[in-house]
Amino acid sequence: MGRAVRVSGIAGAEHTLPEDEAGVMDDEELTSGEAPIELVLTPEICGERLDKVVSKLLPQFSRSRIQQWIEAGSVIVDGKPARAKTTVYGDEIVTVSPQAAPEDRAYQAERMALSILHEDDAILVINKPAGLVVHPAAGNWSGTLLNGLLHHCQALAGVPRAGIVHRLDKDTSGLMVVAKTLEAQTDLVRQLQARSVQREYLALVWGTPVAAGKIDVPIGRHPRDRLKMAVLKDSSTAKPAVTHYERLAQGMLDGRPVSLMRCRLETGRTHQIRVHMLSIGFPLVGDALYGKAHLSSVFPRQALQAWRLGLTHPVTQKSCEWSVPLAADFAELIARAGVSEPG
Repeated sequence: MGRAVRVSGIAGAEHTLPEDEAGVMDDEELTSGEAPIELVLTPEICGERLDKVVSKLLPQFSRSRIQQWIEAGSVIVDGKPARAKTTVYGDEIVTVSPQAAPEDRAYQAERMALSILHEDDAILVINKPAGLVVHPAAGNWSGTLLNGLLHHCQALAGVPRAGIVHRLDKDTSGLMVVAKTLEAQTDLVRQLQARSVQREYLALVWGTPVAAGKIDVPIGRHPRDRLKMAVLKDSSTAKPAVTHYERLAQGMLDGRPVSLMRCRLETGRTHQIRVHMLSIGFPLVGDALYGKAHLSSVFPRQALQAWRLGLTHPVTQKSCEWSVPLAADFAELIARAGVSEPG
């Protein structure tokens, strides 16, 4: 770690920053949590809030991040923790111990048990369990499939998004393909764009849809609820979305009719099957986001699994196909409904 040197600050304070051996400030070192920054306040800032003052003196960090540090006790005023709204009077010594933000650790390798159906030099095929987030994002900066992939194969650090070419919702189980090289990733993305990748899902829905059909309506962000997607026929922001479905079996769950559906995707929009089935009046069992609240307690997640996956191998150019049995909780659910698992 570099030594600390005092440099002139903006009007109202002096502050010290870590300096590396070459005398150049290192942003990574600033957020390492190893080199505290000392701010010597002067009377010009008398009467201002602590978080506002620190934000002015350390503009390389956002005010929200500084507020998080204050709440975590990483900002000390005259040797004692303080609150963000504490008023400063210009004669204090403030010590800031920068902490890495969760997103700064998003692409770290983490040991994780992965269910791998197939692996070669070009691709991985994984059976993702329900509850596992695929890619780091707000609220899930660690413990994702991406973190596990980086631990399983260090070479994936050199492939964008650790080779991930398509995603499954957190609470959707089933098959995913991951590219282990940039060339394989490029090829798989082109197959997805050409709609030649075969992706079949099993879904349990409330009600009894017609035996088979096709839903061809665009999907976009819900105009009022940013957590949701929606069918938006006349919106310039919606993207084409096509789902083919077939009813495989019917049953009863808690006295209500349910149907086991096979859904084949042409496109891969966010929440596509969930939104499309809702659009024709048959929401998924357990879907708390799109289903009816009083029915979501029947199953703790949406009853949806990526069941079959077919593609052209990016190196051998041979047709490949994989399938997996239903996850244990999903299999138990359809058994309750009096439905047998398809072969």
